[in-house]
Amino acid sequence: MAEIHPTAIVEDGARLGDGVEIGPYCIVGPHVELGDGVRLEAHVVVAGHTKVGAGTQIFPFASIGHKPQDLKYAGEETYLEIGSNNQIREHVTMNPGTAGGGGLTKVGDNCLFMMGSHVGHDCMVGNHAILANNATLAGHVELADFVILGGLSAVRQWSRIGTGAIVGGMTGVEFDVIPFGSVIGDRARLAGLNLIGLKRKNFPREQIHALRAAYKALFESEEGTLRERAQDVAQANPDEPLVKIVTDFILEKEDRRFCTPRSGD
Repeated sequence: MAEIHPTAIVEDGARLGDGVEIGPYCIVGPHVELGDGVRLEAHVVVAGHTKVGAGTQIFPFASIGHKPQDLKYAGEETYLEIGSNNQIREHVTMNPGTAGGGGLTKVGDNCLFMMGSHVGHDCMVGNHAILANNATLAGHVELADFVILGGLSAVRQWSRIGTGAIVGGMTGVEFDVIPFGSVIGDRARLAGLNLIGLKRKNFPREQIHALRAAYKALFESEEGTLRERAQDVAQANPDEPLVKIVTDFILEKEDRRFCTPRSGD
């Protein structure tokens, strides 16, 4: 049974799981699915073809599932999928996908979206991500697991941010960020590895040392292109799992630009 405040509006067709709580003045659209234990605090609007996973909590004045902020959008049936056990704080906005981007925006599990953060159309957000206050993702951004975005940061469309990376506050990310990377600046530059995050995840000391050596080979050498250096590092470290995550990320797609400690590459 769902608990629905008398001032809330739940339109016919909406599907509510067991233990759903819908607070004062919330609006739930006809194509919305709320999983077991979802809680809408107050003044929350969930629209469109939106699915919210079990245990997710959404705070006042969040706008979830309204049409994407893309002038090419012409009313197509596109989707927003939000995973389980997320915290979506006040004034957060999340948009569904577009026909040109695959039609789906997807958010993983156990994420924290602080006040005013934004997930644009066709984004793919992994698990355990944290977006601090007013951090924003433009369309088509890929955010891997355990990424942290500082307050007032912004990620340009089509950018990728690898697992375990951290983006400093007020940083504008124009290019891909390597896994476990740490970027800062009004236009993001690579400032090293997210060593604090690696230690918090209890990665073995030997693996972290190997990753630090690989980082130096990738970004402190002047020989060849970044892609060529990544190939060399991968061949030299076939049994190092953290190094492999980084080199696979760099080599996965050609013709990508990456945040580096300097211009070029």
